[in-house]
Amino acid sequence: MNDEQRAEQNQDKTPAGKKSGYYINQPDFGRRGPSKLRVQLEKGMTAFVVIISCMLFFFLLLRMDDISAVIWKILNILRPIIYGLAIAYLLNPIVKTVERYLRPWIVHRFPNMKKPERVCRSVGIFIALVIMLAIIAALFNMLIPELYKSIRDMILTVPGQINTALQTLTEIMSQDSTLGQLFTTMLTEITGFLQDWLRTDLLPQVNDFMSHLTEGVVNVVNGVMNAVIGIIVSVYVLFSKEKFSMQTKKIIYAVFKPDHANMILHLTIKSNSIFGGFIIGKIIDSAIIGVLCFIGLSVLKMPYTLLVSVIIGVTNVIPFFGPYIGAIPSAVLIMLSEPKMGLYFIIFILVLQQLDGNVIGPTILGDSTGLSAFWVMFSILLGGGLFGFVGMILGVPTFAVIYYVVNMLINHNLEKRKLPTATDCYDKYSYVDADGVYVHSEKNEMKQENENKGE
Repeated sequence: MNDEQRAEQNQDKTPAGKKSGYYINQPDFGRRGPSKLRVQLEKGMTAFVVIISCMLFFFLLLRMDDISAVIWKILNILRPIIYGLAIAYLLNPIVKTVERYLRPWIVHRFPNMKKPERVCRSVGIFIALVIMLAIIAALFNMLIPELYKSIRDMILTVPGQINTALQTLTEIMSQDSTLGQLFTTMLTEITGFLQDWLRTDLLPQVNDFMSHLTEGVVNVVNGVMNAVIGIIVSVYVLFSKEKFSMQTKKIIYAVFKPDHANMILHLTIKSNSIFGGFIIGKIIDSAIIGVLCFIGLSVLKMPYTLLVSVIIGVTNVIPFFGPYIGAIPSAVLIMLSEPKMGLYFIIFILVLQQLDGNVIGPTILGDSTGLSAFWVMFSILLGGGLFGFVGMILGVPTFAVIYYVVNMLINHNLEKRKLPTATDCYDKYSYVDADGVYVHSEKNEMKQENENKGE
């Protein structure tokens, strides 16, 4: 076949009335596999990317301090946004509750109203803000006068109490006994320690405090301004929370594969359930404990009733260690005023914490985290060691999410191997044989009984 015949065939393949050459229309791509050169180039590119990644990781380790400084600077700049997101998260349950009860009433009462959802959202946000500001104002009105009164009473009474204690020690030391000599030695060592502390530590600390006093006032003002801006940000977040949710979902589906995206969304919903159930429940639980503590201390006529109740209620937000963190300084404060009342206070707190741990806490929180007591203590110590007070509060729900993810991955691998996922199935007499078949404990127990009878 000559060239003219090939050209005629190509022209016949084109639509009628459109004569064109072969290369004008887009030809079909070949179906051959990648060439050897391309395979080698891909291997070389993979090795190059691995080497560059290792170098970047090593560079990041060398510049960790600078990177941390930049990260903290960015976080400080975004602090109002962070405050706003936290406030919006805490106020969201109130907004949702108001909308759930208000929307049917508005639709029934004003059937021709346009966009009743927007009206419900506005009312819900307003009520949530009023409740939050009312709680803050009530706490300040109760706490600041009581704190002033407590400090004034301590200034007036503690010196006399110390003098009384010193007189008692002097009487004991005046006696020629082993106990008196022991107290004399202890008092000498304590006096020397106090003198050294006053000379070497206290005066420099006072100078540093006075030099940083202006900076502290500026930090307080900045904190108040960030909180005010955070409240404004929370209003915008609550108004647009559905839009933010849809935008996030859109990005996740655009970046990840469908199965990975669905898993990320599932973990997000689960994390929200764990954090919301734990934090909101813990706040309600701590408020109830603070009120019960105030009632009990008022009945027992203890000093510093309101101040101690606020301390107990606030520290109760921290799981496990919170009651002890609040009870120890409160007991010391009460003992300085009346030692006998301090003992009664310790007994009262033990009873109150038993009530909280066995009745109030489980009723409100339920099993919101799914963690045992050991993992709760572990997460509190780890979170507190890394991030301080905030880490002690958020460590439990954060570790609960990690625990859920790890447990989900383990169960997935067990299901792939056709093995049971329940923890109780792996008791003393249960095992998986060499063929990967699970052997139940009842069979092993019967086998063990037969062997014992044979012996």
